[in-house]
Amino acid sequence: MYHIPAIKSVMTAFPYSIDIYAPVSEALASMDEHNMRHLPVTRNGKLAGILNERDIRLFLAAGAAGRELSAITVSEIHLEQPYVVDLEERLDIVLLGMVERRVGSVLITWHGRLAGVFTTTDACRSFAEHLREQFNPPGGDEAA
Repeated sequence: MYHIPAIKSVMTAFPYSIDIYAPVSEALASMDEHNMRHLPVTRNGKLAGILNERDIRLFLAAGAAGRELSAITVSEIHLEQPYVVDLEERLDIVLLGMVERRVGSVLITWHGRLAGVFTTTDACRSFAEHLREQFNPPGGDEAA
């Protein structure tokens, strides 16, 4: 019998994070180094929000009052109330929650601590794997 998996089965575990008072230049460098677009934000080791590359670019495009990138902190741009779920939450509920909230990422917690992140990229990857398992396309490595 099949069951809907929990988000923990498809999340990116132990994601990188950044301190809320770090400069945005450090956040961008980390995103570039680790090839990611979403970065959990912490304050004193506790989850404080999320920062995404798109919001940084929009903030900078709006002018940022001519300030140096190193003078802008994560606290000025991050989203304070991101979509957060427990790692045991069912995947279908998380996916529908992302649609309803119109967000591209979810922070996953375990006992209130950051345990992972799930993004639309993760969702697409998981769905492609699911399709391949269900329909076993000829050639194996070709796109679904």
